[in-house]
Amino acid sequence: MDELKLPPPVLVQDFNSLERLIPQLQKEERIGIDTESNSLYAYKEQVCLIQISTSRTDYLVDPLQINDISPMGSVLADSSIEKILHGAEYDVICLHRDFNFQINNLFDSRVACRTLGWKKTGLGDILEMEFHVRVNKRFQRANWGKRPLPGDQLHYARMDTHFLIPLREKLVQSLRNSGRWEEAYEENQRLTHIPLPENGFDPEGFWNITHATKLSAHSQAILRELYLLRDKYARSQNRPPFKVMGNKTLLEIAEHAPHSMGELETLHGMTSGQMHRYGDEILRAVRIGSTAPRPVRPRSPKANESVVFRYKCLLDWRREAALQRQVESDVILSKDVVWEIASENPTGMEALRELMRDLPRRLELYGDQILAELRNCPTRRRKGKR
Repeated sequence: MDELKLPPPVLVQDFNSLERLIPQLQKEERIGIDTESNSLYAYKEQVCLIQISTSRTDYLVDPLQINDISPMGSVLADSSIEKILHGAEYDVICLHRDFNFQINNLFDSRVACRTLGWKKTGLGDILEMEFHVRVNKRFQRANWGKRPLPGDQLHYARMDTHFLIPLREKLVQSLRNSGRWEEAYEENQRLTHIPLPENGFDPEGFWNITHATKLSAHSQAILRELYLLRDKYARSQNRPPFKVMGNKTLLEIAEHAPHSMGELETLHGMTSGQMHRYGDEILRAVRIGSTAPRPVRPRSPKANESVVFRYKCLLDWRREAALQRQVESDVILSKDVVWEIASENPTGMEALRELMRDLPRRLELYGDQILAELRNCPTRRRKGKR
């Protein structure tokens, strides 16, 4: 990357500059897009930089400096302009969460690489393989919320979009030559309508901590109190919860239930800083948890046994199909679609076509196989019980 001579990117740091940029982007047939957020440095992450590349210029739009970036929404929603992203799902979620932006006409270069069966699909690997450009990775964990951003960090940011347009051309050609264009297109369409996760604190989220369900009921009650305490401090300090206290430390405290600062100090993961800042509150949380009722884990309704069996049969088929195609299993069908098919158990092509109405190419490729697999599932089950 150091040998690559490029003109400096254009910084867009005020509303007037953004207003001048929008008409230029509206003339483009396609643009590259990426975002940088501060998830490692803030309680609630936010988009701190939006990178945009045309075939001639790289732009860096600074939403922390511009009080209103809503004009950008018209460009992202414009179906006549193709937006090229790499690993688009996270960016789609962040841009909608922070600015209510909708991206239409999306091409995800990572989706294309996975559809083609490429083993390495990270952007850094692809840039090195396709363009002989090696990107310095030292800014991968940088704090994008700090200002001013140094020049080498801005250069790193622009490289995430600078090659997306020529990369798109290579990938589209490969997809069409291999007959896989329609599959990539279907997935790109799905990404423009992905369900958006709720952006808030879940007091029951402690159940998602690895090994939380293996604790005793007594320890689970303590863990819940510690989880709430950690969130309180993370929120007040505007820090990610893991930077206040890691999950392993929470589990250690919950399991051992220390009664004194001396006992707390001996636990693995506790630092002197944590002891000083949170020690008394931790012990108080342990006392409260020790007398609290056992927390009850919310459970999803138990699935029908036949549905589960069909789902497993279809997953086995999907794995074999992926091996034959030399792609990852979810390139064949996502687990959500597999579950829906298993639940509805279509017996004919018309019923399956309705379930896969957004996946016509995959229906064409795999419809007969899916129906055959569903017909064979009951036979396999009886054999398994003998």
